[in-house]
Formats: sequence, structure tokens, C-alpha cells
Amino acid sequence: MTNKKKYIGEVEESKAGNSALKVNQGIEQPPQVNPSFRKYKRVKRILTISDYVNGILAGNVNVLSQAITLVESRLPEHQDLAQQIIEKCLSLGKKSVRLGITGVPGVGKSTFIEALGMEVVNKGHKLAVLAVDPSSERSGGSILGDKTRMEELSVQKNAFIRPSPSAGSLGGVARKTRESIVLCEAAGYDTIFIETVGVGQSETAVHSMVDFFLLLMLSGAGDELQGIKRGIMEMADAIAITKADGNNVQKAKLAQAQYQNALHLFPQTESKWTPIVLTCSSLEKTGIGEIWETIKNYETHARENGFFEKNRLRQSKYWLFEALNAALKERFYDDSLVKTELKKLEIEIENDKISSFVAASKLLDIYFKKK
Repeated sequence: MTNKKKYIGEVEESKAGNSALKVNQGIEQPPQVNPSFRKYKRVKRILTISDYVNGILAGNVNVLSQAITLVESRLPEHQDLAQQIIEKCLSLGKKSVRLGITGVPGVGKSTFIEALGMEVVNKGHKLAVLAVDPSSERSGGSILGDKTRMEELSVQKNAFIRPSPSAGSLGGVARKTRESIVLCEAAGYDTIFIETVGVGQSETAVHSMVDFFLLLMLSGAGDELQGIKRGIMEMADAIAITKADGNNVQKAKLAQAQYQNALHLFPQTESKWTPIVLTCSSLEKTGIGEIWETIKNYETHARENGFFEKNRLRQSKYWLFEALNAALKERFYDDSLVKTELKKLEIEIENDKISSFVAASKLLDIYFKKK
């Protein structure tokens, strides 16, 4: 019996070896995952509360960063752990000078903070910068790029820069910034800068957690007094006109005089401190030393008349109520019954069957009657 010839296309099997249709056997491919991976895999040790506290007190930047991450986490187990760490660090921290820095976008906050930060570090202080980065309303994400904009300061041994997402809270001040301050103080940082996103809503929150409030302003952007908000001006302990260099020096001096005149119209502050206006250039490093000297003069003045400690106690009470408000809001929206009824009421509101205020009252009644 004759064997039938096999064909590949129109080419006989005997001729297939020379055909372009011939498929050569490839070499054996190595495994995608190293078979020794598990043998050499590093198992990350889970830190205990004592490990965190001891690491923070020793000034370990890695442990401090991990602790702040726990503070910022929304996971309940992380929050419980973070609060225990904070409680142990409260009485162990070194009292620092807390400086709040705010200003409109484009005023040069990051450049200014680096210049002032280098001044502080060069004078022998340990500096922590808590820079609040705006979070996207759509994705909830943040770029967290402040470290890349402070190249010189970020490599200093006695400087710690921590960008944090605003997470939509208080118009730009991270909700957990105050707890991060406690951890930084426990790590030995005697000077703390808190930068806001400068959106105009966060100044009250910043003012309630700092000792000195610095407002950065631009010159040469039209009428300097046009955009002044009385509330922000009254909170400022000093105003710094930035970018006072090159052809902008005279404009900065003019703005300085205008702002100083405006400050005289306000009543005397509770601290009995007279706010002043200064000019500076972060690029040329001019006026930076004078600003730091002003901050130290204010600290001496506030400590001598007792306002410094009085203000700290008042801030602690303020954050008690802020913490209560945040906890109540979180528990309310996490309630399963509230979630169910809220969806129903949203549909009724869209169909004009119920007003928003009545719906809100119903939800509150549901929540508190359940309790």
C-alpha cells in the first residue's frame, strides 16, 4: 500500500524543508518568574507600636514616614494603630515653632519655603515641612511633587519634607496634618512649616494649628489692594512680598507700603503684636534672613506675654470639636440604613417629591432613632 504524500500548501512534503512555510522549533524560553524568588524574597517585618514610637524618638525618617502614612490612611485598623502611636508621642515631643505659609498659586510658595528652610537648617535647627498637595476632585489623586521642587532642601540631613494629599478636606489642609505635627515634634524637629494649596478656604484651618501665620503676596499684578480679604489679612502675623528682584524691586516696595498702610486700619491683635510687611527674593536669597528674624521676634514676644501657650490650648480645644464633627460625619455616611434610605431620597428629590431639607431631617431621624 502506497503512502499518501502530505502537502503544505502547494509544496510537497519532500520539498517542505526548503519552503518558507517551514516552522523551525524555537529555543526553550526561561520562566517568567525566577524559581528562586520565594527563597530570596524579603519579608517585611510588621512594626509594633513600640517599634514605631522608638523609631520616631530616635529620629528614624523611614519609621516617621510610615507612621504618618498610618495617620493619613482611612483603614480603621490603621487609624487605631496611628492613634495609639500619637497618644504615646504626645508627651514625648519637643515643643516646636509652627509656621503656616499660604498664598495664591504662582506666588512662589515652594521656592520661598526652600529658601527659608535653608536659612533655618543653616542656623542649626531641625526642620519638617508638611506640604499639602491639592487632590483631584475626579480621581482623588495628587501629584505630591513638592520634594522635586525643593531639590536643595530635600537632601539636607536636618530637613524632612512630607507632601500630603488634601483629600478635599478644609479646602486644602490635610485632615491629619495636626497629628503629623505631633509625630514630627516627637522625632525632634523644632521648626515645622505647613504649606497650604492657597485656594482661599484653608486659612482658618492653618491658623488654628500654627503659632505664626505668614501670608505671601505678589507685586505688580495690578491693584495690590484689590484682592485683599479682610479675614486673611487679620490672621496674618506678617506679609512677605515675594519675587522682589530685577525690575520688580520698586513694585515690591510700593506694594509693601500699601499693605502696611492697610494693616494699620485693623484693630490690635490679641497677641499685642503689630504685623509687618517685608519684601524678599527667594532666588537671590534677599530678605529671607529678615523674615526668619521677624518670626523669632514674634515667638519671644508671644512667650513673654503668655499668648503663646494660651493660643496652643485654644487650638487643642478647636481640634477637639473638629475631630468630633469629622467622626460624626464619617459614622453617619457609613451607616448601612442611612446608605439605603439616602439612595431612595435622592430619587425623590430628583423627581421633586421632597425637598432637600426635609430629606436631610428624615435621614437624621433615622440615624439617631436607630441609636
